Amino acid sequence: MAATFTLVAKACPGAEAALTNCVFLHPTEHASLLGGAKYVEVGGIVLSAAQHPGVAPGSIGFSQPQRRCARLNLDDQVTCRPYSLPAGRRELGATTAVCTIEYLSAKGGPPGGSKVDGDALGPVLASRFAEQVWTVGQELAADFDGVNYRLTVQDVTVDGKTRERGLITAQTAFAFEAMGGIKLARGVGAGGGASFSFEHFNFQKLGIGGLDREFSDIFRRAFASRVFPPAVVQRMGINHVKGMLLHGPPGTGKTLIARQIGKLLNGRDPKVVNGPEILNKYVGQSEENIRALFADAESEYASRGDDSDLHIIIFDEIDAICKQRGTTGGGTGVGDTVVNQLLTKMDGVDALNNILVIGMTNRKDMIDEALLRPGRFEVHIEIGLPDEAGRLQILKIHTAKMVASNHMDGDVSLDVLATRTRNFSGAEIEGMVKSAASFALARQVDESDLKRPGAAEGVLVSDKDFDRALSEVRPAFGAATDELGSFARGGLVPHGARFEQLRSTLGSLVQQARASPKTPLLTCLLSGAPGAGKTALAATAALASEFPFAKVVSPQHFLSMGEAGKCAALIKAFQDSYRSPLSLLVLLKQPPPAGRKLLVIGTTSQPGVLDAMDATSAFDVQLDVPRLDADGIRAVLAAEGCFADVGDVERAAACFAGPDGVAVKKLLTIVEMARQRTAEAIAQRGEDPDAPSSKGRVEFADFAESVADVRA
Repeated sequence: MAATFTLVAKACPGAEAALTNCVFLHPTEHASLLGGAKYVEVGGIVLSAAQHPGVAPGSIGFSQPQRRCARLNLDDQVTCRPYSLPAGRRELGATTAVCTIEYLSAKGGPPGGSKVDGDALGPVLASRFAEQVWTVGQELAADFDGVNYRLTVQDVTVDGKTRERGLITAQTAFAFEAMGGIKLARGVGAGGGASFSFEHFNFQKLGIGGLDREFSDIFRRAFASRVFPPAVVQRMGINHVKGMLLHGPPGTGKTLIARQIGKLLNGRDPKVVNGPEILNKYVGQSEENIRALFADAESEYASRGDDSDLHIIIFDEIDAICKQRGTTGGGTGVGDTVVNQLLTKMDGVDALNNILVIGMTNRKDMIDEALLRPGRFEVHIEIGLPDEAGRLQILKIHTAKMVASNHMDGDVSLDVLATRTRNFSGAEIEGMVKSAASFALARQVDESDLKRPGAAEGVLVSDKDFDRALSEVRPAFGAATDELGSFARGGLVPHGARFEQLRSTLGSLVQQARASPKTPLLTCLLSGAPGAGKTALAATAALASEFPFAKVVSPQHFLSMGEAGKCAALIKAFQDSYRSPLSLLVLLKQPPPAGRKLLVIGTTSQPGVLDAMDATSAFDVQLDVPRLDADGIRAVLAAEGCFADVGDVERAAACFAGPDGVAVKKLLTIVEMARQRTAEAIAQRGEDPDAPSSKGRVEFADFAESVADVRA
């Protein structure tokens, strides 16, 4: 292959040549410079090379879209490299290509705009540009039905995998996103009879990550019927879906999905309404606000019928206006009439067929159930927390500009960050990236002169910045590791066979909840005397489980709450784990949704109270955590290493002679009290308290005195 060569950028030799997506060289130089290669690589874009006598020697002719894409001006020096297809050219064959389509001229298209038939355009492109290599980001000119368009390559897929470039063949399928007043008669165009699914669309280009499965469900349920001509749908006797509800935790991308749906469908710009904005203090005005949202769709449907454009109405925080009827206070009934008005517009006698109403909420349980039936918001899509692959997509989106501008250090691994951000929502991942960037920016700020701008070239986000960001930004729905760790600060002290059996049983329950397909829900009750170690055992099991969600519900959380508040707090704890608004006993028995696993560990020092309420029967497993017997006391004292003399251990254990034993928490408290007394005595004698023979030592007399104090 010939070496790199430099030519001068010129315009294409004629309008027809500009529509071929080829670059043109003088015939003599075409043969001498390319050395038999069919393609030229310019700035990372591979273009088919052709010869034309109208091109002067030393020049290369580009179309206007090609120059715009390569950021070239006329008469610029251009470095070119001959390019040949790889030996296994099948590996480059494009299965699908996604392009935006807009008018080539800044003046636009014909009066009234164009309506492009994507199904017809796809085969034309597949035939006209066969054997050309298309690169993501490349621009090209094409004419169709007498109108010149600019195509921009957004995504290329080869055998199901996204690639930077692909070879156009007769079998390549095309999908289009219209811009600038162009309308698509059909949303999908397929070349060579191939079909195209929205599953192949690269949503990362739209700033959406981790939601591929959700988008696939949305398009199958709500939009597949809208791809076909109205006559086909009428022959099948079905109606389009008119309502869709997106629900899930805050920050998972519900609003982002709703906004981007309008772009993907080439519909009108969606009307986005915050739920509370609908409500008005004047009688009838709230209902009028609802009717006004549907006015444009009604007017167009009356004049154009099924050929009218799709009108999308998005209600954010829809639970604010669509609560269960009969539950709103104040006696005005405004909430009820708003629900009735919305029901009428969506599924009434004069219901429209050119609307799609999208509702978004964090509290699906609060919405009037009549709205959730078929014909209304019949498609329910849960937008949950992203998995590891989804988190990696989101991280790539939010760090793309850092990487492109060389502001990210090479020691940062997005794969590792995706693993470490378990239970982060998309918004929390974005916040974590912002936090890491703030640490990098702060290093370049001169605190003595805040007006002085920082050095932009020195900003580099490193792995240490992300470490600090992860400690600063915590997921709202993650494991409460700090709180769990506070219940067992000193770890668990082994103290006999019964203790080991309890720990082993809890470990088995954790593994069963994780792996068994037959027991997605497991509940366990630890009962025993106060201070016996129940909470420490439960907290340690939760931390060791590495479950993504671990919630602590303790009496402190219910201080100053009324009965209704306590019920709501309990419900929320379970909703955060699997979204189910039920009472406590039912919550402990209700299996989680499909694909979810739940382990509940309860602790009590008053099992009799739970028996009286018939609550103990709600737990699958009940384990008794006993006080320490003589052997257990010896084991704990030996593990603490507080007595230098074995005889002191025996005498200390004898302080608790009797059938009841002692709670492990009380024993550890006594040890710490005695340790403090001994340390004070050592200091008074002038000895070094940090000496190996003194540090952590307990004298038996101090231990016995501490036992007496506790019993007093």
